[in-house]
Amino acid sequence: MLQVEGLTKHFEMRRGVLRRVAGVVQAVTDVSFSVAEGETLAVVGESGCGKSTIGRSLLRLLEPSAGRVSLDGVSVTDLDANALRQMRRKMQIIFQDPFGSLNPRMTVAETLAEPLLLHGLATNDTVTSAVSSLLRTCGLQPWHAGRYPHEFSGGQRQRVGIARALATRPRLIVCDEPVSALDVSVQAQIVNLLKDLQGEFGIGYVFISHDLAVVRHMADRVAVVYLGRIVEEAPAETLFARPRHPYTRSLIAAAPRPDPALRTHGAPVEGDLPSALSPPPGCAFHPRCPMAAERCRSERPVLRSVGNTRVACHFAETVPADAQAAESAPSDNLRRRLRVLEAARNKETA
Repeated sequence: MLQVEGLTKHFEMRRGVLRRVAGVVQAVTDVSFSVAEGETLAVVGESGCGKSTIGRSLLRLLEPSAGRVSLDGVSVTDLDANALRQMRRKMQIIFQDPFGSLNPRMTVAETLAEPLLLHGLATNDTVTSAVSSLLRTCGLQPWHAGRYPHEFSGGQRQRVGIARALATRPRLIVCDEPVSALDVSVQAQIVNLLKDLQGEFGIGYVFISHDLAVVRHMADRVAVVYLGRIVEEAPAETLFARPRHPYTRSLIAAAPRPDPALRTHGAPVEGDLPSALSPPPGCAFHPRCPMAAERCRSERPVLRSVGNTRVACHFAETVPADAQAAESAPSDNLRRRLRVLEAARNKETA
């Protein structure tokens, strides 16, 4: 359904009175992946690694510097303004901040009616019933339509954001950390709602998150991003069971757990993310990598297939013993988070 080839987004840094280019921030470089109908691809990584830039570039909320994005065989990157507006009916986004993404001067009814009327999906006579149907689908009541965003809780506001994204019956929704600003119990409700909507409408998700428990619950496949590049992509079960890139192992090890002595997949990553203005030569992860060799400092690894995993590491076949012996279950804290999600789903079903 979605095909991304060589997606690149660089930002020019301009300084001085003449606004001359003083540098280029390499936010996203040569990213390629695909998403099938009804599939969830999770994009994970540290803050500042380029996850949100990838999501916004897919929808051309940010214009890509290079690359190609195709939805149902139509090149999104080549569309003019009018054609792009029509294509946006098939592509929607759920933002991280449910309060900042809603117009405080518009009621919920006005917020949801706008895309319906704009794309001709409802008329003035039918828009009220269409709004009520959207609210029910997303776990709200029709009488909520007359309220303003500040009158809702965080979880309710995010449900309004989901309803707005769902209004045009899109093929693809980019979920930009949709639960990171919510309480854990509310997170479970929103995640379960997204899964139910996907099962009902066959929507494809690009799910951006840094919460590995939520990713493990949501994703069919996971793409790990480091400094604007995908360093590993694999089915979720494979990636958590046997991560092949040292950075992926470090992310899993960094997940909070009740007993810090309980570790899987090595040690958490140390140091800070390098500047995207001047990425390190060779492998960008080598200054922080415990497995770095001289080859890593001079030669950038290409993204290649190793089994059913795509990984950019010179030593991907050499998985450390702790990763080989690790079970497919996540850490204790992730197990507990998953139990909370499953319990919330069972309660809602009942």
